[in-house]
Amino acid sequence: MIRKRIFAAFAAALVTAGAVTTAVVTGTDESAAVRPTASTVPAFDHIVLVMFENKKYSSINGSSSAPYFNSLASQSAKFTNSFAITHPSQPNYVALFSGATQGVTDDTCPANLGAKANLGRQLIDAGKTFTGYSEAMPSDGYTGCSSGTYRRKHNSWADFSNVPSASNLRYSSFPSDFTQLPTVAFVTPDMCNDMHDCSIGTGDTWLKKNLDAYAQWAKTHNSLLIVTFDEDSGTSVNQIFTTFTGAGVKVGSYSESIKHYTVLRTIEASYGLPGIGGAASKSPILDVWQ
Repeated sequence: MIRKRIFAAFAAALVTAGAVTTAVVTGTDESAAVRPTASTVPAFDHIVLVMFENKKYSSINGSSSAPYFNSLASQSAKFTNSFAITHPSQPNYVALFSGATQGVTDDTCPANLGAKANLGRQLIDAGKTFTGYSEAMPSDGYTGCSSGTYRRKHNSWADFSNVPSASNLRYSSFPSDFTQLPTVAFVTPDMCNDMHDCSIGTGDTWLKKNLDAYAQWAKTHNSLLIVTFDEDSGTSVNQIFTTFTGAGVKVGSYSESIKHYTVLRTIEASYGLPGIGGAASKSPILDVWQ
């Protein structure tokens, strides 16, 4: 009788554990997938991700043209085997935000992707918040393809009808009081400051001026800064520079192979969200946390 009770308790524990650590992905354009949702990724108060343009890993790592990128990396988890998904730019932005390139193969605008699953929608449905901040965008909620040094091809959240226009803001709206940030924010510098049309040094100066204060604040306020690139300079290798800076990060270089989908999966795991699309088959990054 005692053995039966012990076995029943053990079986119940297994069922309960399975309920906590497993989620079924439904309601997406991708095949349903079962992925862990509980992990040791910290539940961050805020995550800010900033994306730069078209530079291979070796053009940034150790470069005298990128002193701030490298200074920040010395305070961060730096990934020495980080890779983009494809070429050119736009499908990489879409992939990082939605777990798939969604059939986008070039920079043609607009890429209207309807109500397909994406990180912004996931967060909103989970009672969290998402905002994308685009530098040089002429007005909040703008859906045009270009204006001055702004390009929609670098603003993936504008492509999805299930992300509200209130989540598509100008970078000038980025709060100086970081406690007012959304749960997750994506930041897109303009075509010069993201290094697309201007030098590495220009992007390096922009990053220090605009996001160093947040990077330092994040360390003591349960928050995270992710710095990455959309793609390399057009090579078949497509290796890019990626760092995580913030609370609970173990500073060092990490050699595991990661892609945009891995970064997406890690953000999702921080908030107990299931992986969508290509992120569903990735494990979140676990070895960089204290």
